[in-house]
Amino acid sequence: MINIIKNNSLKELQTIVEQNIQTRLNYMPDSFNEEQQFALELFKKRIFLEQIIDESICFNKKLTFPRENKNLHLTTTAENLVKVFRLRSDVYTRINYQNEFPDTIEGLNFDKYDSTAAILFYENNGIVTGTTRLIFDSKNNLPIEDKFSFNKYREKHSVIGELSRLIVHKETKGLSLEFKYLMNGIYHLFNHNDIDITFLAIIKEHYKLYTKFGGSEIIKEINEYGDLEYPVFILSWKPSEVSSFFKRAFLN
Repeated sequence: MINIIKNNSLKELQTIVEQNIQTRLNYMPDSFNEEQQFALELFKKRIFLEQIIDESICFNKKLTFPRENKNLHLTTTAENLVKVFRLRSDVYTRINYQNEFPDTIEGLNFDKYDSTAAILFYENNGIVTGTTRLIFDSKNNLPIEDKFSFNKYREKHSVIGELSRLIVHKETKGLSLEFKYLMNGIYHLFNHNDIDITFLAIIKEHYKLYTKFGGSEIIKEINEYGDLEYPVFILSWKPSEVSSFFKRAFLN
């Protein structure tokens, strides 16, 4: 009941903010109106952040996730979600992905899809060093659908999803510890929460690794993905059909 009341209040507050954003005080200097506009826009983003945090926590608490590693978690607290959003921002800034995946609030990278996503993070000594999310199909559709429609897959499957925001703080040669456990977590989330098939976009040079996973298929190749000016594959993937390599590398 508390969450329902809070969400309704946030929606009402957002409506008021949106109405007032368009209000201009003609008797005040332009600089004042510009500052007011900036403040109201920031406040609107803060309301959006509160909504995403509430909805994401509620969504993740309903999921089934077997705890096999003490450092791998679902995000079920606001504190951990903010850590994840900060890690996304830090890494995307470092590798110049901010144009393709911009921060909603400076230093915090999140979007509407987080409200219906299983968000995993790997934490070591209180520091989040890796994260990914498995988005469940919803009224928002899926992020990749800006480039490719999944409607024909919806006709064949009851529940589809998309794997995205796979981030590791430090790149290493070979399979990093974070990457191994995050993929392990995705495997278990997929198989314990009634998803039939999932999709992901990867840069072409990473495809050799993903072919070893089993259960994957290229469904489209894109020469450019937004502001990323290199070839990208859109894959379908069924973790229920993983290879013996995947089991050895990620599940043992």
